[in-house]
Amino acid sequence: MAKIAFILLCHKDPEGIIRQAERLTAVGDCMAIHFDARAPAAAYARIRAALADNPNVTFARRRIRCGWGAWSLVQATLNATEAAVEAFPDATHFYMLSGDCMAIKSAEYAHDFLDAEDADYIESFDFFESDWIKTGMKDDRLIYRHPFNERTQKQLFYGAYNLQKRLGWTREIPADLQMMIGSQWWCLRRRTIEWVLDFTRKRRDVMRFFRTTWIPDETFFQTVVRHVVPATEIRSRTLTFLMFSDYGMPVTFYNDHYDLLLSQDFLFARKVSQEARDLKHRLGDLYASTGAQFQTSNEGRQLYAFLTGRGRDGRRFAPRFWETEASIGRERELKIVICKKWHVAKRLIDGVRKAVNIPAIDYLFDEESTPLPDLGGIQSTLEKRTRHRRALMRMLFDYHKTDRLLVCMDPKNIELLQDFGSDRSVTKLLEVECGFTEDYLAGHAKRVGLAGEETGAETLARLLPTIRYDLRHESDRIRDAGFDHLYRIRETADPAENAAALAAFLDISDAAAREIVGGDHLFTD
Repeated sequence: MAKIAFILLCHKDPEGIIRQAERLTAVGDCMAIHFDARAPAAAYARIRAALADNPNVTFARRRIRCGWGAWSLVQATLNATEAAVEAFPDATHFYMLSGDCMAIKSAEYAHDFLDAEDADYIESFDFFESDWIKTGMKDDRLIYRHPFNERTQKQLFYGAYNLQKRLGWTREIPADLQMMIGSQWWCLRRRTIEWVLDFTRKRRDVMRFFRTTWIPDETFFQTVVRHVVPATEIRSRTLTFLMFSDYGMPVTFYNDHYDLLLSQDFLFARKVSQEARDLKHRLGDLYASTGAQFQTSNEGRQLYAFLTGRGRDGRRFAPRFWETEASIGRERELKIVICKKWHVAKRLIDGVRKAVNIPAIDYLFDEESTPLPDLGGIQSTLEKRTRHRRALMRMLFDYHKTDRLLVCMDPKNIELLQDFGSDRSVTKLLEVECGFTEDYLAGHAKRVGLAGEETGAETLARLLPTIRYDLRHESDRIRDAGFDHLYRIRETADPAENAAALAAFLDISDAAAREIVGGDHLFTD
């Protein structure tokens, strides 16, 4: 009967890693863990201590500082694999996982599946003939040397790459290898793993070549396995279900994806949100169950492509298949502070944070650097936040475990305001009306690229009235939109008038509101 040795590469969430190891080894399987050397030493020590008495868990002897697209990911995998081969002599299969992976079938089903056919499961497509790489660099991944990390050493990476191109300094691919490409998530038989490790010890030329290729985790095992194993024994597919968004980012699964995941013809899924605790609990129980029956319809990717395509066709707000509705939530209340002077709004909500128990987030649709929790990548860019605005807001409500949330927005975002205003949730708006000096307008013109440091005074003088009109127009559009709950505080208003508006907006007492807006400092530039 199959016994799986899981090769786990991870870099965060030590408690989640401990639970994952305990779940997967409880039924007799085993695991070798590589925990990124970039991660805190205390987190690694926590994992080692918690799993010290588990005989089915071992650790890579040497931890590597891993970087996306770099050889370090392959070396970390090899280190963990060598540890697994040595520690678990009765393991029949070696299954590559990340900390974000979860089983979507029972161990009983997985073992029967692997016993049914004597084969290796690894995506392995011809590097040059296939269309596996959709965009970006292809041949240049191999024929040029890439000693620098593209994510952390971007200038050095592209400087070295462009220099080699100018000099025509290409290199040959090892003549006896057919270069292959595919997903890094594989499941290989013990014999295959032993052949691969033996190959790495004998073929130093190949190892030198791959160490300076770009994104070798998509080519190294895929090429070497094809070289050492007959093609008839390779199934060119992964047993891990994963999907990618239009942006090339892995799609993240949440609590309401349980039924969808179980219906896919895969053994594991990636990647499951760290916050999807209910999903992880249910899938963990499933792996240890016996007698479970699965009906695989395998429609996940087609559904995702169809429904995201509707968004591209202008039907963005049709409900997605993982949502019960495209709404923030009928019982929730979204409070939006609208202000052109961002520092004034931030100063205001700092006071709100101190006085009111409500989560408050700065300009999340305007500043990419706004601190946000990891929501599976949807928060990573302004474009994604804006495109998936309601889904993002729902996740933020869920993350903060609240029915009230306060955010800041620039008044130019009238479409966003109208969209949120039309939602089933209660949306309250507070417009903070500021005065604009000519110095401020000149600075604004430079910040948005309408003027530069060398722009002459006469040109600026002609430009400033237009900018002032545009700012007034933004405010007029908000007033004309007919929002049900629109409040306003003004720099020129009496403090008592501003406090009354703020109290109605936040549902707090006038005294508490006066504490927040009191004094002359709120509107100070």
